[in-house]
Amino acid sequence: MTTQAKSTRKWWALGAIAAAQFMVIMDTSIIGIALPRMQVDLGFSPESLTWVFNAYVIAFGGLLLLGGRLSDLLGARRVFGAGWVVLAVGSLIAGAAGSAGVELAGRAIQGAGAALIAPSALTLLMMLFGGSPGELTKALAVYGAAAPAGGTAGVFLGGVITEYLSWPWVFYINIPIAVLALIAVPLVMPAAPARKGSIDIAGSITVTAGLAAAVYAIVQAPETGWASGQTWGVLALSAALLAGFVVIQSRRAEPLMRLSILRAPNLAAANFAQFALAAAWVPMWFFLNLYLQQVLGYSAFPSGAALLPMTTLIMLGMVVLAPKAMQRFGAKPMIVTGLAVLGLGLGVMSLVRPTGNFWVDVLPASLVAAGGMSLAFIPSLGTAISAARPEEGGLASGIVNVSYQVGSALGLAAMTAVAAAFGAGELGDARALTDGYSAAFLGAGLLALAGAAITAAVMRTPATADAPV
Repeated sequence: MTTQAKSTRKWWALGAIAAAQFMVIMDTSIIGIALPRMQVDLGFSPESLTWVFNAYVIAFGGLLLLGGRLSDLLGARRVFGAGWVVLAVGSLIAGAAGSAGVELAGRAIQGAGAALIAPSALTLLMMLFGGSPGELTKALAVYGAAAPAGGTAGVFLGGVITEYLSWPWVFYINIPIAVLALIAVPLVMPAAPARKGSIDIAGSITVTAGLAAAVYAIVQAPETGWASGQTWGVLALSAALLAGFVVIQSRRAEPLMRLSILRAPNLAAANFAQFALAAAWVPMWFFLNLYLQQVLGYSAFPSGAALLPMTTLIMLGMVVLAPKAMQRFGAKPMIVTGLAVLGLGLGVMSLVRPTGNFWVDVLPASLVAAGGMSLAFIPSLGTAISAARPEEGGLASGIVNVSYQVGSALGLAAMTAVAAAFGAGELGDARALTDGYSAAFLGAGLLALAGAAITAAVMRTPATADAPV
């Protein structure tokens, strides 16, 4: 194969990797517009409705380390392809579900497929572009922009599908895309030999169960009471499981996550920044969808279209602004500034009114928040995945994806509890719903500001050496 052909194939492979990121994130957002109809058809309560999101995110986040380990041992291309198969099966189950329980099972299987796809995709990206810092930054920008594109495309497509077809098609749409991905994998993706090693099943079980218990306790707390024995008992169980995970990792010769990797310069700080970004951003997306539909009265299609300006700004920011700003300012200033701007945007969004409108209550705040996200995402992602040794690319990719997904799950769970406490459970009462959503926006903004402050305190300066430029 000629050098030009190899280069062309490499960029086609990046397109497939970005498409995978697009799909993984789209599956977290495409259900947003469909949630009200799913709630009626499948019998979800307002509190349990978030589990349509959390079932996916918990399986995704809890199994990402296993996905990264499998990627390192079995080869990223094999695991990437297997993930698409699992995702397609979960999509079929979720679309055909006739009850809440089956729906959640399908969503969890989708999350398991995504947990194989995401770390293997990042590993493949590092295999293709890791040798050239300049190309790596461009590749990460394309990969990073695929996330908000997938998020808003999910909202938009979810609106179109829910409006003109029916909500099961928000899941069925994944199946033909998975087939196309499986055809493309052997054509454009680089092969990697399998390596000898063991798989830490006990570690995978404890970290997934610990995360699930923590989210369950937080989501159920408004109903059972924050001071109840059930709430604190489940939180204690979560802490015990996560502590057990750490103990297992410290004692195994071949752990799921080598704990010493966290001592790599700025890796822990960059992963915390990804956690904070997700903990603030995902609740904003979730409750903004509900505000548009349940308070402003938007139908599914206009609600999805209302988020297009925000996504356009994020994509332009990540692809055009972030790489240039990384070269000039370095990672740390961009991450801290981005989190602070995201917090500011959410603070403005908390001023939403029950008699508001898109142009005053949604558009300005959403654009400010989007600007913050576009500044912080690429620098924190690049710093996190470039800190590990090359042979641990799957592990580093798994860890940063875990950070983002755990932040998503816990941030949404916490802000759901806040929204419910301030009245968001009163369907049909626009003022009560607005009060709840406003509180959730403000809480998410405070999380972003706290993330900015902590990152400023713990991230090493200068950080440019730890991130691709």
